[in-house]
Amino acid sequence: MNEETQQQAHAPASARVDAYLERIGATRPARADATALRELQLRHLMTVPFENLSIHLGQDIVLEEEKLVDKIVTDRRGGFCYELNGAFAALLQELGFRVTLLQARVFGDGGRLGIPYDHVALRVGTDDGTGPWLADVGFGDHALHPLELEARTEQDDPSGKFRLREAPQGDLDLLRDGSRQFRLDLRPRVLSDFRAGSWYHRTSPDSHFSRSLICSRRTADGRVTLRGRTLITTVRGERHEAELQDDDEVLAAYRDHFGVALTRPPTVRPPGADRAPAGTPVNTDLR
Repeated sequence: MNEETQQQAHAPASARVDAYLERIGATRPARADATALRELQLRHLMTVPFENLSIHLGQDIVLEEEKLVDKIVTDRRGGFCYELNGAFAALLQELGFRVTLLQARVFGDGGRLGIPYDHVALRVGTDDGTGPWLADVGFGDHALHPLELEARTEQDDPSGKFRLREAPQGDLDLLRDGSRQFRLDLRPRVLSDFRAGSWYHRTSPDSHFSRSLICSRRTADGRVTLRGRTLITTVRGERHEAELQDDDEVLAAYRDHFGVALTRPPTVRPPGADRAPAGTPVNTDLR
């Protein structure tokens, strides 16, 4: 850890919040209301990539708020759901929002539900009498705006039409354009509850995160995604794909589209491959 990183790690909470807001290009809201929440979620989605690079770079993933925030703010990285929503929850709490972690199971092929603690989403309370809201910056291509958690009618969003529908045992199914996305358990959770789910997705051969590389970010007019060596850009609904020819093109794509600076391209590591222990430097030159 260099001197700058040490100073940031021991900075007062207000300074760390300011650094996080600078990272996502947002200003400190005057109050913790629905308008501020919507702006923060949108800016987070357009700035911080959804990515699983740590899994294939042999880096440890530690579900602790300070480490998650440092990864996003200091290392200028992204992460997958546990990391992104874990860090976003910490930011919202510091800004005065009331945040509860919720666990969800993602619907897969054939409508089959994934493992418990498959996904983490956020229940957010505001001080303006609206909500509560379902906020989520960790589900990849998803709703741009927070959704009204107690509404059962269709909710329009730039990414589609969303609806929350009653499910067995008091759960809720989230649908996007009629297709089920995940089943939400409304009981409060804490970050450590998701360790087993995070471990599964990092190590199981049945997890798509362990079998492929993904780095993706919302843009002003669509989305940009690097899947392995395939660069996918979607602009106003029109999709384009380009195969990157060499390591230099891959590194440039990570840098130019996602702000992730690497010295070598990540490659898919077989599940169970040895990983660097926590705190071990990895040759990625992240800035």
